[in-house]
Amino acid sequence: MRSLVLIGHGSHLNSESAGAVYRYAELLRERGLFDEVVEGYWKEEPSLRQVLRTCRYTDVTVIPMFISEGYFTETVIPRELGLGHQGPVPPEGIARVLGGKTVRYTLPYGVHASMSDVILARAHEALPDANAQDTALVIIGHGTTRNENSNRVIHQNAERLRAAGLFAEVHALFLDEDPRLSTWTDVVRSPRVVMVPFFASEGWHTLETIPEDLGLTGEVTTFGAQTVYYSKPTGTHAMVADVVLNLAEGARGQSLQGGDVDAHHAQAWDTFMRLAQGGVRLGEAVITPQAGVFELRHMLDEGRGNAGLHTVVTPEGVRDVVREDEGGHHRPVHTLRNLPRGWRAVLSAEDLPRAVHYLYPAVVEESFACHTHALHTTPWATTARRQTGIYTKVQSATAEQVEAAARDVCSRCLKTRLWASQKLDSTVFDGVPGGIPCPEACTLLVAEVRERMSAKAGGGHHH
Repeated sequence: MRSLVLIGHGSHLNSESAGAVYRYAELLRERGLFDEVVEGYWKEEPSLRQVLRTCRYTDVTVIPMFISEGYFTETVIPRELGLGHQGPVPPEGIARVLGGKTVRYTLPYGVHASMSDVILARAHEALPDANAQDTALVIIGHGTTRNENSNRVIHQNAERLRAAGLFAEVHALFLDEDPRLSTWTDVVRSPRVVMVPFFASEGWHTLETIPEDLGLTGEVTTFGAQTVYYSKPTGTHAMVADVVLNLAEGARGQSLQGGDVDAHHAQAWDTFMRLAQGGVRLGEAVITPQAGVFELRHMLDEGRGNAGLHTVVTPEGVRDVVREDEGGHHRPVHTLRNLPRGWRAVLSAEDLPRAVHYLYPAVVEESFACHTHALHTTPWATTARRQTGIYTKVQSATAEQVEAAARDVCSRCLKTRLWASQKLDSTVFDGVPGGIPCPEACTLLVAEVRERMSAKAGGGHHH
């Protein structure tokens, strides 16, 4: 029995940021090659610090859903997962035993050699008759001067496709380093030019900055004697699911037998499901057993007629309705007191755990660990010392600055701050819906502390 974990960046501001990872998780679940597929994020929930706790099995393969190697795949993700590794990841990946689980961490999917096929597929979608006589291929990368590995994969793909002889020219051009995308008219000679963004998802760059900077008017734009055919990003192509599976199957120390059911995880969910069979309140939601199924809704909608509610019948349906509040604002932390109303979910016993996981990621596991006095807490000082990059400055935050940020962020959250020495005597397992532990400061609070320090220093806000 094996768990597959897909790690995305996520966002504190944009609910669409996690969309690509969700889609690939759904595709991979349909394949049925892993017993479960779980998503985790740097800036959403379940966080990198929580995600392994949410895995049902003791054999776990972790795939960074990033387009290239760099700071996040080499520093942030290994650090937050507790892998005890920093720096370039070897081709075979990293294997560690953490909390009774065998965890295999791979290279990001974007560096796999088969991504050249994904680029080619995107190019032919944009221009089906692209050829070696009159068509140039431009692979667009972000580029950065902070990590030389970040652009290496794009150059490698350009070399492979150049050697294949399928295009008259193949160029790798970048937004933030040389050779710059803005110079394309100086380096490309072919009359037809296919541009493929080597990005993980649709976003600000692919939808706005690249088209605006190039003056594109749509999928096809003519500039004098040259015509540009602009494709969708590589990272959203369905073929990426096959790339992920190739990485997972080649992970270091992969076991054909797989692992066992994680005993602590099973005990938490078995106990919760027994509570659910009698009806249970969790956070702002209520679960009610009904004729062999379970109904999940906002507790303030209890007693409201079903006709006035939007009904969903899958865990993914729950995921989608709770990602934004009633005002359409993103909910990166799901225990914020802004769960939207106006919906109900009708779920089987098999689907209820995953729906509750999407509703309140890691809450069942952490609440049960707290209930059984097995939850490890991490004080602010330890969390702050772990930060790197733009978040390094929070290491020098005063207790007053942290508390001021917490009053803004944490006062809106259902959780009790165990990391700040607050006491929680009862949880949902004791019949207290809002008895939810917070064992460690979340990334939303870390970001808020940094922003306040930056603003005080005159650096402005950069969430």
